[in-house]
Amino acid sequence: MTHSIPYVKPGFVLGFMVAVAALTLVSQASPAADKPKEQQISRVIAKEMTAAQKALQASQWQEALKNLDAAEQKSPLTPFDKKTIYDFKGFANIKLNRLKDAETNYESAMATGQYTPDETQKTTRMLFQLSAGNQQYAKALEFGKQMADNGNAKPDDLGVISQIYYLQKDCKNSAVWADKAVSAARKAGEAPKENWFQFKLQCASDAGDNAGMAGVLVDLIKLTNKTNYWNTLLRIERQDERDDHNLLMIYRIMYDTNAIDKGSDFMEMAQLLGDAALPGEAQAVLEKATAAGLLNDQKDRATRLLTALKTRADTDKKGLVQFDAEATKNPAGELDVKLGEVYYGAGDYQNAVTAINRGIAKGQIKHLDEAYVYLGRSEVQLKATADAKKAFVGLKTVPNVSPRVLRLWELYSEKLGG
Repeated sequence: MTHSIPYVKPGFVLGFMVAVAALTLVSQASPAADKPKEQQISRVIAKEMTAAQKALQASQWQEALKNLDAAEQKSPLTPFDKKTIYDFKGFANIKLNRLKDAETNYESAMATGQYTPDETQKTTRMLFQLSAGNQQYAKALEFGKQMADNGNAKPDDLGVISQIYYLQKDCKNSAVWADKAVSAARKAGEAPKENWFQFKLQCASDAGDNAGMAGVLVDLIKLTNKTNYWNTLLRIERQDERDDHNLLMIYRIMYDTNAIDKGSDFMEMAQLLGDAALPGEAQAVLEKATAAGLLNDQKDRATRLLTALKTRADTDKKGLVQFDAEATKNPAGELDVKLGEVYYGAGDYQNAVTAINRGIAKGQIKHLDEAYVYLGRSEVQLKATADAKKAFVGLKTVPNVSPRVLRLWELYSEKLGG
């Protein structure tokens, strides 16, 4: 079967929380602190600077700037005088949300060469965030790389660099810096930010790189386990699948992760389940889609299929006792596994586990991958997470199992109980 499914781009919001970040840093770069005792402002501006500092301490930002302007007009001024005036101005302008003025102030203060190494580090980060927020990306990259080269860049700083490159449509460098941000966060024991992966995802989508998208989506699922990422990943994987057996295995993951959101998908899954002699499960799939109002555009067809499936499922239920007896006596495990799958479709998960385990122990099973999948799915329904994970591990032992199917169920298993 072939599928033509357009990728719906993720709806993430780009933006810099620079003002908030800058205000957080203000306390670290407070003009009332970190002043070397060996340096003092000149007497010529002592009156104005004292008044400015009192105004800053009283949160009177405009009054502080008025006194700082007056101090700047005095002469002669030492480099330390100028650094202190500009530093105070930068602080006040950030408080007034005049971020462009604050950026100019801190650049002027930095140019005096009077900052201590610690102050230089803090102010460089301040300028990085301010220039990014002011959309002066060349400057922001310069400051950001300077921090990275000096080993002072935090994971969030590296993430902002990635975002700047993304905004400039430089996907190659955006991906490089996103990876650096992820690596730095993990090294620091922090969870990576979702949007760092989203830059890479969007770039891969724009380039039509499905393999690249799939790799990033796996990372996003591991990070967030969000349904929309499962949906996109499974649609990508489904597009290239030509084998109905493996296609149904992918549909089962879509169903179990709530990643199916289209009536046509529910219909196809139900038909495949019906063809696989699993009408009970197919009935449940269609009933879920009907309850969600996803089959209104094909109501007649869905109703006919559902009626046929109900009839077959009822017949299977009536014959379960006899089927169980026959499977138990059979020396091969094939019937036990099929019995377990029917039990699963009927919602009898404990008997499903019993039957499938019995079949696996006997051996001689045609589709051992399905046996482990239904065993794991049954354990999930019984909330036996550890046993479910153990069942899914069994897929690795299945000869000729589809690598795609194996990867997807391993990912599903990894997120169980998360």
